[in-house]
Amino acid sequence: MTPKRWSVLAGSLVIAVVGGWLLRPTPAPQPVEPAPPRTIRPEAVAALGQLEPAGEIRSLAAPNAGMAGTPRVAALKVNQGDLIKRGQVLASFDHREGLLADLERVDAELRSLDQEIRLQTIEVERFSKAADWGAAELVLVDNKREELVRLQGRRDQAQAERKGLKADLALSQLISPLDGVVLKLHAREGERPGADGVMDVGANQAMQASIEVYESDIARISHDQSVRLTSENGGFRGELVGRVLRISPQVEQRSVLSTDPTGDADARVVVVDVALTPEDAAKVSRLAGLKVIARFDP
Repeated sequence: MTPKRWSVLAGSLVIAVVGGWLLRPTPAPQPVEPAPPRTIRPEAVAALGQLEPAGEIRSLAAPNAGMAGTPRVAALKVNQGDLIKRGQVLASFDHREGLLADLERVDAELRSLDQEIRLQTIEVERFSKAADWGAAELVLVDNKREELVRLQGRRDQAQAERKGLKADLALSQLISPLDGVVLKLHAREGERPGADGVMDVGANQAMQASIEVYESDIARISHDQSVRLTSENGGFRGELVGRVLRISPQVEQRSVLSTDPTGDADARVVVVDVALTPEDAAKVSRLAGLKVIARFDP
């Protein structure tokens, strides 16, 4: 076979192969399955707060001692965290001794005046009878009566002074207005209490948590939401469990500061109260004011 015929035969074979490939049946395109959607798990909201009594909180102030102003604390009868009873003496002030001395002086004066009034009453009766018999001048009777009235006036003044001293004396001691616990002492012995008063007391020992949630996170908080609490500084072990009890309707400035010096002290927060389980509340019944980190479960 000549070379020319070999060339023709080779070219025909190439054309046949290419044509066969071009005319092959095209497979149907396979459908592309969409990727499954990614499930984004919401993150828990974390916030800082502190433990506080679930009941009423009272700030107990020192009395005003008139011109002398606020007296100093002479003796503190309780310590922070102590359990207290209604009517219990919590502290006494330095003007109490002076009031007791004044009261003793007035009582002595009243005893003396009572004796003088009894004697003067006898004198008035005796001179009145003598005047009736003509044995004494009426002017003497009038003098005796005037003296009796003067003594009675002095007694009235002394009794009023005694009443005032008794009222001041009652305020010379700080008396607990409720059953509860001492939350915080603002003044020590020898100090003059300031605007914060002498101490804060709570109405009962059952603890709850007051959590300051950033205003940007408050939309993710709901009533009865589950909350887990840990101590910021190791005040208790493990976690406390609770649920959202109430959400404040007011945005305010942050008051519970973190130990982190870079924390935002001027942040705007909403206070969320968290009720603890009875078991966990009992664990921290004497830890009022302890800082906690709250994590609100999504």
